[in-house]
Amino acid sequence: MKTEEVLQHVTTPLVNPAFAPVVPRFTDREYLNIVYRTDEAALRAVVPEPLEIEEPLVRFEVMKMGDVSGYGPYTESGQAIPVTFDGERGEYLHAMYLDNFPATASGREVSAYPKTIGSPSLFADNGALVGTLDYGSQRVATATMGYKHHVLDLAEAAAQITVPTFMLKFVPGYDGAPRVAELVRTEITDVVVKQAWAGPARLQLFEHVLAPLADLPVREIVSASHILTDLTLAPVKPVHDYLKGVRS
Repeated sequence: MKTEEVLQHVTTPLVNPAFAPVVPRFTDREYLNIVYRTDEAALRAVVPEPLEIEEPLVRFEVMKMGDVSGYGPYTESGQAIPVTFDGERGEYLHAMYLDNFPATASGREVSAYPKTIGSPSLFADNGALVGTLDYGSQRVATATMGYKHHVLDLAEAAAQITVPTFMLKFVPGYDGAPRVAELVRTEITDVVVKQAWAGPARLQLFEHVLAPLADLPVREIVSASHILTDLTLAPVKPVHDYLKGVRS
């Protein structure tokens, strides 16, 4: 394989890439969002500078994606933390667990999503929308929301899911020292919110050493939403270089 042919690839194995070289389009992406209040000290221990926290809030999410170009269907769950950066409000993605390896690899390699393997699910059960997350054989989160209790304004629903997103991008060098250590920003584009609801909700987080969602404990449920939408994820852009000024 010639050099110019090698450079046409974005991941390995060259003959069987870990993910398709496409910009995925999400059709009928279904969200369960629960915003809750947590301990401020616990939150400050995990949110990196220069991001700032205004309130001790966390958004727990479960996303069921039945039609994703390039990856196929999968479900994802995690925690996002409302923050500000340089005066702009957004969310810091703290942790994401999903059941699809190509989406996991692509999210980490091409972008900076903090993805790892887990087993989330989202389904309706006897009048409730239920989102769960298992790590291995152990349950680490159970969320329930009243199923389609109150219609949510579509513009408000779009505003909830289109805030800027901040993540950490790390690429280690061969000596173990970081070659890249950046804070990056992205956002959702081409959004079409089809349906949205609000309603009562509950959230339980269970202790697990390898899936420590419960380190940000639930103190009060603030709001919950159930949203069905089509969307695309924009490429990431670096906004802060942690190595600037410390490179040898």
